[in-house]
Amino acid sequence: MRGIYNVIVQISWYILKVLSLFSSKLKLFVDGRKQSFEVLGNAISKEDNTLWVHAASLGEYEQGLPIIERLKTEYPSHKIVLTFFSPSGYEVKKNTTAADVVAYLPMDTAKNATRFVEAVHPDLAIFIKYEVWPNYMYALEGKKVPSILISALFKKNQAYFKAYGGFMRNTLKKFSYYFVQDENSKTLLQSIGITRVTISGDTRLDRVSEILDRDNSLDFMEAFKSDKLCFVAGSTWPEDEAILIDHINNAPKNLKYVLAPHTIKKDKILGLAGAFTKKTTLYSNIADNNLRDYDVLIIDHIGLLTKIYSYADMAYVGGGFSTGLHNTLEPAVFGIPVIIGPNYEGFKEAEDLVKQKGIYPIKDQWTFGELLKKLLDNTELRKQTGQINASYISKNKGASVEIMDHIRKLL
Repeated sequence: MRGIYNVIVQISWYILKVLSLFSSKLKLFVDGRKQSFEVLGNAISKEDNTLWVHAASLGEYEQGLPIIERLKTEYPSHKIVLTFFSPSGYEVKKNTTAADVVAYLPMDTAKNATRFVEAVHPDLAIFIKYEVWPNYMYALEGKKVPSILISALFKKNQAYFKAYGGFMRNTLKKFSYYFVQDENSKTLLQSIGITRVTISGDTRLDRVSEILDRDNSLDFMEAFKSDKLCFVAGSTWPEDEAILIDHINNAPKNLKYVLAPHTIKKDKILGLAGAFTKKTTLYSNIADNNLRDYDVLIIDHIGLLTKIYSYADMAYVGGGFSTGLHNTLEPAVFGIPVIIGPNYEGFKEAEDLVKQKGIYPIKDQWTFGELLKKLLDNTELRKQTGQINASYISKNKGASVEIMDHIRKLL
């Protein structure tokens, strides 16, 4: 099976190189990997002590960040090597100061994996949530490098737990230890003979808890919100915006709206702004405007959303109608109601908070309008809903402490 897997990887790489000629995102994916070994060679010497952290994309990076920051503090003599699989993670965080070296993870061929592990020669490898790459796991095992999987979340429909999944099951078993988010994940691992497991929860809860301790003030939000209630829609996709636009255009002028789209390409932003009949401005134009006079503010800039959520009285998190739900914990930590689309299965925190009625899923424009009216008309309901969210995060944080206790034993 490993031989077949290697052939599939090689064919996939060839196909991706061809497709990259027609896709800017795939071009980043391919071209970035061509530079990975040069990046590593320039940044890491044979004498360096290193710790390797791998994240699929931006969401997994956020999960790993509490651990990365603690590693940087407790092991200052080690270089932190951070790798990404997806351009949506690497391109946003390639200049982060959290790690000493940031690179794309080369494709999972036997040759690449061996070369990578020899170049990085880590004292420990940390993979986040879902990432399990067979050749890299074999290479780490061959060099006797301990490896841990953190914030992992397993479902019984994954290949590891199927009769045909022997190859991936054997790969999964190569981790030295597993930190999972819930009891179900632990039970599933035990069903295939993996007992080196701790239920530690999700490290993102630690990450978002730290947000409350920083300065979240933004002068432009103070001016825009003024003395009115504020609704913030973050990481929205066209499917989300189709629902939001019509409602906002027909809603009374007693609520301020902030939209932070997932894609901030100029043509997309201008098209979105043109769809509103209410007075609308862009973040890039705020210097020229009296923000108090506007009803809708569109954020065409990356890196502000988390702080903007601190001004929200209610929030909507995008992705639940399209590619996958974005981070609901960032608004929830501020103790406000959160609204999402209908597709949230597999996002544990969303599943939990929907059951507890801190997060409300909607199906369409009508259910969105009814829900928003209900929240606007009932101050106590907004308060109670927000408290459910804040309490959930407070009660379930602490995963980083357990993981770091284990890492200290390995290092």
